[in-house]
Amino acid sequence: MRDIVSIIIVLLIVGWLFGFIGFGAVVGNLIHLLLIVAVVLIVLKVLNKL
Repeated sequence: MRDIVSIIIVLLIVGWLFGFIGFGAVVGNLIHLLLIVAVVLIVLKVLNKL
């Protein structure tokens, strides 16, 4: 399960970077939501290791 979460985190961050660079302000809100989801998943993963 932890590997799946890591893959999802990486995909969300890559998607955010791609959307931020490629589309700019057109889909900016959606891209930033993806980043927030990725950060939340990272925090949950770190808390579960403690």
